[in-house]
Amino acid sequence: MYDHRKVGRELGLFDSDPLIGAGLPYWLPAGAAIRHALERYIAEVERRAGYQQVYSPVLGKRELYEISGHWAKYSHDMYPPMDMGGEQLVLRPSICPHHALIYRSRSHSYRELPLRYSELGGQYRAELSGAIGGLSRVRAMQLNDAHIFCSLDQVAEEAGNALNLINRAYDDMGISASRYVLALPSEDAPIGSESSKYVGDAASWAHAAGLLREVLDNAGVDYEESPGDAAFYGPKIDVQLADSASREFSLSTVQIDFHQPERFGLEYVGADGNKHRPVMVHRAIVGSIERAVAQLIEVHGGAFPAWLAPVQLVVLPISDDEEKLAVEVARRASDRGLRVEVAHADEGSLGARIRENRLAPYQAVIGAREAAAGELAIRDRNGRQRDPEPACSALDHIRAEVDVLADRQAIAIGAAAAS
Repeated sequence: MYDHRKVGRELGLFDSDPLIGAGLPYWLPAGAAIRHALERYIAEVERRAGYQQVYSPVLGKRELYEISGHWAKYSHDMYPPMDMGGEQLVLRPSICPHHALIYRSRSHSYRELPLRYSELGGQYRAELSGAIGGLSRVRAMQLNDAHIFCSLDQVAEEAGNALNLINRAYDDMGISASRYVLALPSEDAPIGSESSKYVGDAASWAHAAGLLREVLDNAGVDYEESPGDAAFYGPKIDVQLADSASREFSLSTVQIDFHQPERFGLEYVGADGNKHRPVMVHRAIVGSIERAVAQLIEVHGGAFPAWLAPVQLVVLPISDDEEKLAVEVARRASDRGLRVEVAHADEGSLGARIRENRLAPYQAVIGAREAAAGELAIRDRNGRQRDPEPACSALDHIRAEVDVLADRQAIAIGAAAAS
């Protein structure tokens, strides 16, 4: 594996500056292209899986986090409040209280459930200076978060579907889990007492843990139980990955929460006409975008899958005579939605330019013969040289190959929905 902190900076994906602060990296154009592709991918996956996208503010009143339990149980990881006009505002450490309020803002029937809200939103953690580094541990992150509000008999299926989405996304990104962990409360810690780190009651915790065991067993994956690693409001499935130094970290998670629906007074009208309490399933398919990209760098070393590559096609004119055509080919490729660059003839020998752009999934060398025939001979990153074909046809083929991912995902989700 590669060290993403070194490779990411060498490839011009991200960097940092002391004036911005530690744990606050910024994205350079190439890294922003990867991030944008990943964001578009996950938004489409969620749309096809029945999620509704929402947006919520990155600030909230302290009272919001007092109700959710974050202030009492999690404030050591939160930034201090900001006094504003007699109120105290806090940078949110989590998105879930905001989604609870969005759910509460409208009345709901059992016919609407499960109701799935997704958001790619910012959240903030007051990480210690010694713990932060690169993209893998930051103080400001963009989280691929979602919350499913459902009836009790829908919980296991919804949590299972979320775990399936995680595994599909990993396959599409070319990464793999090192372990699945069922994070539980400490065995010697009381639940629900004033001094406890866990809220709620022991019966609800046991019920949630049993449902998550069912999900893991149905998924057919090996997992380990880890007492003491649960969230303060409930047990969770942590999908663990390993970095270049063999250190494990959690990227994706599925959690079952009986606590916050109770705290926020969430309700729906059941088939019997009475009001019932929904259950809240928290899930993050690719976790924070920062951590996901860090892992992509460490696994692929810059040779990203074509759909994620910051530059998908490089056009290389052999001489100045082909420059005009190279620029035109790049324009046509861009019109097809491809990320493309021209490696100009005056930037070095053809061999040097090919080597410099070796990480691009596709290269198109244009010489006098290709220019005269209006053709392109595409060279793949693995060295395979394709037969020459008309330029428009060659670009269409590249576009279609890049789009295979979305087609495969649509088929997989469609098949799951049909079953």
